[in-house]
Amino acid sequence: MKLSVIIPVYNEVNTIRELLSRVEAVDIQKEIILVDDFSTDGTREYLASLGNRPGLKVILHERNMGKGRAIRTAIPHVAGDVVVIQDADLEYDPQDYHKLVAPIAEGRASVVYGSRYSNPENELPFTRFKVAVLLLTAMANVLFRARITDEATCYKAFKSEVLKGIPLKCERFEFCPEVTAKVRKRGYRIVEVPISFRYRTAKEGKKIGWRDGVEAVLTLIKYRFTD
Repeated sequence: MKLSVIIPVYNEVNTIRELLSRVEAVDIQKEIILVDDFSTDGTREYLASLGNRPGLKVILHERNMGKGRAIRTAIPHVAGDVVVIQDADLEYDPQDYHKLVAPIAEGRASVVYGSRYSNPENELPFTRFKVAVLLLTAMANVLFRARITDEATCYKAFKSEVLKGIPLKCERFEFCPEVTAKVRKRGYRIVEVPISFRYRTAKEGKKIGWRDGVEAVLTLIKYRFTD
């Protein structure tokens, strides 16, 4: 099965080269769709310089619109059978793509989440980020019977037709709660697989703040009662 890797990018000049190298090194048939969300640190210029590298598509936003909008921009360009979302930092290991794709390739799932909390080797310090993830996961399980351990994971894989068939409205980091709510309301079971994870601090470039946590909570509540 061909994999489409969507990478929303914003101000990741220190990691994007290494991340792209790691993604390209994965032994799986794939295309890579990078969407730069109007970076100002040199990331945008680096991506623009890649030109027509085989298997790579670069899309440049003309203004900063958010991670959710970047993902929405990429979806119409997807040509693969399976879509995986990849952050542009180095918290997640692209070698886990095989784990994410396997349940879909085997016909056991249409939606797969990579769970950071199912791998005991991951260092997951008790921070406000962890508290937010635990809260969002609990809400997803109560409101949508998701039966998952990691609602906010970046690594979400979908059959392409599933993701393309969901009318997303997200602009920023509310992509995760919105897509979780909508796949469950459409009756899709979310299968989880354990993945590797290297925690990144805010000082190292982590961009999610407390306002994003509040927005995620409100998004889950909103889509419990609306489409």
